[in-house]
Amino acid sequence: MSAFRGRKTKLAVFDVEGVLVPKNRLFFETSKSLGVFPLMKALFFGLLYSTGVMPLKQALQNIFGVMKGVEVEQFYQTMEKLPIMPNASSVFATLKAEGCKTALISSGFPTFLVEDLAAKLGADYAIGVEVGIEKEALTGEVWGDVTEANGKFLVLKELMEDQKISASDCVIVADDRNNASIFLKEALKIGYEPDFVLRTKADFVVTGKLAKILPVIHGEVKTRGLPSRKDLLRECIHASGFFIPVLAILFGVPLVALFTAAVIALYTVSEFLRARGKNMFFFSAVTRHAASQSELCEFPMAPIYFAFGILLTLLFIPAPASYAGIAIFALGDSTASIFGGTISGRTLPFNHAKTVQGTVTGFFFAFLAGSVFVAPWIALVGAAVGMLVEYLPLPINDNLLIPLVTGFTLMFLV
Repeated sequence: MSAFRGRKTKLAVFDVEGVLVPKNRLFFETSKSLGVFPLMKALFFGLLYSTGVMPLKQALQNIFGVMKGVEVEQFYQTMEKLPIMPNASSVFATLKAEGCKTALISSGFPTFLVEDLAAKLGADYAIGVEVGIEKEALTGEVWGDVTEANGKFLVLKELMEDQKISASDCVIVADDRNNASIFLKEALKIGYEPDFVLRTKADFVVTGKLAKILPVIHGEVKTRGLPSRKDLLRECIHASGFFIPVLAILFGVPLVALFTAAVIALYTVSEFLRARGKNMFFFSAVTRHAASQSELCEFPMAPIYFAFGILLTLLFIPAPASYAGIAIFALGDSTASIFGGTISGRTLPFNHAKTVQGTVTGFFFAFLAGSVFVAPWIALVGAAVGMLVEYLPLPINDNLLIPLVTGFTLMFLV
């Protein structure tokens, strides 16, 4: 942190989707009105881009091609329904009061929507995708710097020239690999709920409230405090996965697997209902009390990855390796999160969301959990594998990967 203490931030650049508004919700909500087939096409092209199969510009051309004829007013109406991330307005107000210019740069939202969001937040610059409009409806055409490879860098370069500043005067807040080109070496780079690429490039990783970026920008010493009730509930739910192997021993794998699949299905239905302002008994209440503020604005996928990781491990890896893999994942990952978020300490290289203290604590509890089902030396290996996968900034969600990789490794040792 000392390298950034005392510096004067003159320009703060924010990605839009995933940082200020929920990811993917705009296109999902807009495409629904077009029918099932266009919706599936839009989702398919989005998936091709997110997995790296299709370049951004081609994906945008296809997605906006699907939306050809959609009225601009419909986009505005959908945008009005999208929740802005909690604390976003206060963050922008604080930066403005400190004399810092702010910019929104999106490579997914049309410019007219980015400008609308900038007006609400009081941002100084708004740059998005240029789209063809004829008779107040989209023509399907897209262009602009942000659609090109490294296009956001070109935009940032123009902003710095306009302000007559250098990269060292800038703060970049972003969440995914499409922003890697603006994570300049001299800038203060903040990964907000970042993907695996930005975790390796960010100077700091922030999760939870967007307001937590302000102490980082101000160069204040990062302190960790006691976990909130939501944190404790979320990690208790995570740790409860330890009892899945116990239930499998008592009632059999098929029955527990069927129960897990049913929970996944009910949770998914509950979240779709919640997005429409409706509640589902029990599941909606758990989400409200366990999800972070930013997760409440989106469709929280972590529980689905968590349950699928356990389900696939149960089904495809034989016991007791599967039981130990699940136990190591459930108890090791949850305790690492709790203690890593409570105890101030050195962050790990290549993944600034993890601390040495959290990883060591997680390793210890993972070892204890694994020892319930396999020999201690095997549990020791499993704990090491689980913590390694948890630490590495991999492209696959670690809730899915840790139990599978750990269980697969232990399968050769038991």
